[in-house]
This record gives sequence, C-alpha cells and structure tokens, in this order.
Amino acid sequence: MRLNYPTFIKIIKVPCTGRVDILTLLKAFEAGVDGAYVAGCMEGECHFLKGNIRARKRVEYAKTLLAEVGIEPERLEMYNLSAAQGARFAAIANEMAEKIRSLGPSPLKKAKAAFVA
Repeated sequence: MRLNYPTFIKIIKVPCTGRVDILTLLKAFEAGVDGAYVAGCMEGECHFLKGNIRARKRVEYAKTLLAEVGIEPERLEMYNLSAAQGARFAAIANEMAEKIRSLGPSPLKKAKAAFVA
C-alpha cells in the first residue's frame, strides 16, 4: 500500500514520543516550521508505559507557550494511532498540511523577514 501525503512533511523518528520534549518543539518553530504534530501510540498501549501520556502533556504545554508568544496553538497537535494505521497517518498528514496552509506562514517567518530588512 502506497501512502500519499505531502512531500514537504519531514518525519523525525524517536523510540518513544515520551522522548519529545517541549524545547525541541519550540526550537522547531523558532527554526521556521509552519506547523508540527506528534504521532504517538494509542493511549494505554505505550511500550514504555506512559511515554505517550507525557508527550501529550508536553504538547499541550507547548501549545500554551506558543499562544503566549503570538503563534496559533493549532499549529501544533498530538495524535494517537497504532503502527498498523498507515492510512490514518497519511490522512492526519494531509489534514495538518491543509490546516497549516489555511493558517498561512508562521508569524516567526514574517518577524524574521522584517528584522533582516
């Protein structure tokens, strides 16, 4: 089965979503990404027990920090799905791409451009 999702989506694999920390998420936005999402195990099915629950809490906290600095929190999401849900992964990728497209470029890109000019 061939999964179709936008080619501009960059996948960063980690052993467990519990390894994703707030600083990494915020640095991604600082580096200029327009949006990001974390795809973790189904709740209650984490191989590392509670990694996906920790990741969800971190994503929610990072969203509040993004809002505080004027970046739409909708640019960051967390999804839970199993490894067998490839079609769902592709659907989420397309959904997030459309959401980000409707929000437009990151406000940080505009701020950087204004600062350089």
